[in-house]
Amino acid sequence: MGDQDLSTELVGQGYQLVGKHSAVKLCYWTKESLTRGRDCYKGRFYGIESHRCLQMSPAIDSCNLHCRFCWRNQGWENDAVMPEYDDPERLLDRSIDAQRRILSGFKGDPAVALERWDASQTPRHIAISLTGEPTLYPKMNRFLEICHERGITTFLVTNGTNPDALRALDPLPTQLYVSVTAPNEAIFRRLTLPAYDDAWARLRESLAIVRDLRTRRVVRHTLVKGWNLGWVDAYAELDLLARPDFVEPKGYVYMGKSRQRLGRDHVPTHAEIGAFAHRLAARTGYLLLDESPESKVYLLGRTAEGRYLPGRGPEGGDLPGAPSEPVRPPAN
Repeated sequence: MGDQDLSTELVGQGYQLVGKHSAVKLCYWTKESLTRGRDCYKGRFYGIESHRCLQMSPAIDSCNLHCRFCWRNQGWENDAVMPEYDDPERLLDRSIDAQRRILSGFKGDPAVALERWDASQTPRHIAISLTGEPTLYPKMNRFLEICHERGITTFLVTNGTNPDALRALDPLPTQLYVSVTAPNEAIFRRLTLPAYDDAWARLRESLAIVRDLRTRRVVRHTLVKGWNLGWVDAYAELDLLARPDFVEPKGYVYMGKSRQRLGRDHVPTHAEIGAFAHRLAARTGYLLLDESPESKVYLLGRTAEGRYLPGRGPEGGDLPGAPSEPVRPPAN
């Protein structure tokens, strides 16, 4: 990333730059897990230990959408496969080093159990989701491979507009998130401001690809009141095109840079997300499995099995990068 002013702004916001185009940032829930023993909804839904989760991006300045609800920096992205990129081996090592630097100050905190802090120094999970569109990083396959060789599970979050990259994934991430943030092309264009004229067609193509991928697959609907909340039949048609293992209807959060584009009145209540989730479940035939009011998110799934097993898919098959002994989260 060549813009020093933007690099300075990112550092000021708490990003740890670990390469020319990559960064790590402490997740709110990593801190909560360390200091209060509370995991994020991914812990509740999928068994992830938040204090052992590293949040990063290999493409901080590359994205092909400019979503109004995005809390991240915008306006300086590249929208094609990156011509320059960080080496995947060094990227993983530097990301872990950065996470350790971020967490170093927690060691002496009386609220943090030493055993828990020690565990946080060896991440077991990487969320490739921090900022940018990670499928524009051309060495994603090698990065995933290295993570899995080290016993680190991976969540890859994509906006779904790069179907060729999804076809080329080898190995697959432990869990693949595809964001479906609009029920139709008109709303998609107004809400996400895509760089490509055919971005909606690309998204639909990606959903058809996702249907056949042999890993845990999740479609997430980020719902913004007054923009894309509703249209249940249209969302159901897209979900049934992908047939993911899980669907997450999640409410928009008023934070970060999104506050320059949206207002508090665009934040749906948990009850409004719940009403949408119930209607979507009825329309798709998925089961309503769980919810996290703190994060305004519901979990829909095809079956009730396998959701608390980080190393297992809903049908019991091994997932890429899975630890040998998956740990269930505590019962709530």
